[in-house]
Amino acid sequence: MKIEKFEDLISWQKAREVSLLVYKIFRTNKDFSFRDQLQRAVVSISNNIAEGFERKSNKELMQFLYIAKGSCGESRSMLYLAKDLSYISKEEFNILINLLVEISRLLSGFIKTL
Repeated sequence: MKIEKFEDLISWQKAREVSLLVYKIFRTNKDFSFRDQLQRAVVSISNNIAEGFERKSNKELMQFLYIAKGSCGESRSMLYLAKDLSYISKEEFNILINLLVEISRLLSGFIKTL
């Protein structure tokens, strides 16, 4: 299958999924600066994948994929703190962390093919 648009990318689809989950899970969290930072970090993953893909240059795409990968790391780091502060359950933590690790792995594979 030829990938013609960023919406076809599994990494973008999973990034969209993790963004929706973060918004749902943290909807009622009153630590606004924490919540906003985490939401910006997870949204940055899908946005950077999309922006890089639309640039139509492998060099630029790779640069944006690295940025998306960095946002994955930032999101995972914040989720450890969220768990430590009891903002999320262990189950929610595991679901989100596993998705982010998978996205990071997908991005690494994508970068290697470029």
